[in-house]
Amino acid sequence: MIIDRYSGQHSAATPHAIAAYEVAVANVAAHRPAAAEALAAALAESPDFLGARTLQGFAAVILARSETMLAAREAARDVQALAAALPATPQERAMTEALGHAAQGSLLRAAQRLDLHLIDQPRDFLALKLSHAMRFMSGDLDGMLKTTGLVLNDWSADTPGYGFLLGCHAFGLEEAGDLRQAENYGRAALRHEPSDAWGLHAVSHVFEMDGRTQEGVSWLDQTRPVWTRCNNFAFHMGWHLSLFQLAQGRHDLALDVYDTEVRPASTEDFRDVVNAVSLLWRMRQEQVDVGHRWHELHVIAQRRKADTTLMFTSLHHLLTMIAVGDRIGARRVAQEIALRAASTEGDQARVAAGAGAGVAQALLTLLNGGDAGPDLERLAAKVTDIGGSHAQRDVFYRTLALLAADSGDRVAASALLAQRRKFRHDDRFVALAEQRLDFALRQQARRAVA
Repeated sequence: MIIDRYSGQHSAATPHAIAAYEVAVANVAAHRPAAAEALAAALAESPDFLGARTLQGFAAVILARSETMLAAREAARDVQALAAALPATPQERAMTEALGHAAQGSLLRAAQRLDLHLIDQPRDFLALKLSHAMRFMSGDLDGMLKTTGLVLNDWSADTPGYGFLLGCHAFGLEEAGDLRQAENYGRAALRHEPSDAWGLHAVSHVFEMDGRTQEGVSWLDQTRPVWTRCNNFAFHMGWHLSLFQLAQGRHDLALDVYDTEVRPASTEDFRDVVNAVSLLWRMRQEQVDVGHRWHELHVIAQRRKADTTLMFTSLHHLLTMIAVGDRIGARRVAQEIALRAASTEGDQARVAAGAGAGVAQALLTLLNGGDAGPDLERLAAKVTDIGGSHAQRDVFYRTLALLAADSGDRVAASALLAQRRKFRHDDRFVALAEQRLDFALRQQARRAVA
């Protein structure tokens, strides 16, 4: 058995392949683009390198589009056959079995399999990082923190990847609402591992949730040499910077960051798309003229309207359809979500049934008119299930709150703002929602007198 520097166990691979694989894992941890090239080098050296082929399969899962999930299923079949033909190590068995679950859309089962392995091999960094990623995509806030907490005491500052572990733990703490500890762990992560963009990211979330917008701008300016070296994760960090500018009412600066660092090119990676959609939607709510910027996102939404691989993405495509007034496209996205809710395929069928379909129907009232119904508070309570972070999901909390406000439902609007307040500091949006509620109530009063 060969053990790499991140405690991964391999049944067979050449020393050059292992070295390339270690580079790939380091770049996965740091969200750097060299990961793909390093994996390709490892496989060129050792074509049957089970760890490298499994990591490629997980990369396809994380892209979360219909065609990448097809590639992930093919990869899962291949690595499972290869593992059966080898004296596979415990890590290889755990990773291939987890990939099999993930490729079928059962991300939480994949994470559970990896966590089971971590009980015996707590220093296996890649298993930890992938479990964290699967749970993040699934909206499993408690699970993220539970996974890092499971292994934290088994690591030390001398353990390769320790800073990256601290960054993952920091993010879990932030999502759990422990902002002080999250900031401490995030800063410590960067001290131990200066390339840890995820720890840097966790601290950015702390500033967002705490309403410390100028500190957020300063933090991202200070750490720019780190996050601008990332892959498309750099676009997400640009998204945070634009959010801070928007929170300060600096709309021109927010749009400039959108053009230069959030959406400098039209890509179809769902993470890039949701960055763009959620930012433009917030600007739309604040009546900021964003010009032609919705157009290229609408082209993508049209192409992806039947792809329900991830409810998180589908609901953002629905926002795009609504923003451009595409009633047919919006209804089609909502119909596809409803169909997914009626199926039993993977975790996303449950998410669609529990949150996705209801949120979609509520959003459709923005185009079709009418009352969004009495269930807005219940829907908001389920939004966590769609995955992503508190900061990302806030676009849905904001929208549901405004639906309640615009209908003149003071009780629902107050309840929705209170739900939002559980995870973030009050911001400019609260005043916007209250103004919209007051306007709706005055309109109702006038109609009653007329």
